[in-house]
Amino acid sequence: MSTLKLESIELALAHLSRRDRRLRQIIQSVGPFRLKRQTNRYQSLLKAIVSQQISTAAARSVWKKIETLAETKSVTADAIVRLPDDVLRTAGLSAQKLRYIRDLTQRVHSRELKLSQLHRLSDEEVIVELTAVKGIGIWTAQMFLMFSLGRPDVLPHGDLGIQSAIKRLYDLPELPKREECHRIAEPWRPYATVASWYLWRSIEPEYTL
Repeated sequence: MSTLKLESIELALAHLSRRDRRLRQIIQSVGPFRLKRQTNRYQSLLKAIVSQQISTAAARSVWKKIETLAETKSVTADAIVRLPDDVLRTAGLSAQKLRYIRDLTQRVHSRELKLSQLHRLSDEEVIVELTAVKGIGIWTAQMFLMFSLGRPDVLPHGDLGIQSAIKRLYDLPELPKREECHRIAEPWRPYATVASWYLWRSIEPEYTL
């Protein structure tokens, strides 16, 4: 499966700038593409579960406590599987999130979910594998495709930031639904990941159209 590399990023920027003049303006204003890859695949999924439905500050606090309990900055399934439930709960995890974490950890630890092999699968197959885990939905799987596997053509149409950026950029009366997001994104293919990264940057406080 293809991944984002320097040469493909250059091709992506040229393609997006040629196909979408509004996106070209954002690319020129934001500057170089800097998507940071997450190499610890288990940790990226664990963090996604921890962050669900709580503020960024709260998620950061819980995660620091998990790192302390696991005694490492690079948290692994082996480290988490050794921690009893009552110990993990002291990090501030709800009972539901604890169940999600146990399900993910058990699948990874037992090799039922082979994270090291996911790069061999198609985007759709990766989504199927990950959404079988309790607490992991399509959005989390898409973030994994983008930030862990570096897949070039992912459009997280359900992401509020992406919807807000598209609404703003294309002067839409309301947040776009799935079909409209994909219609607008059609000229970006096969580099929707790169376009999405620039859309996120376009709604940051320091950026103005």
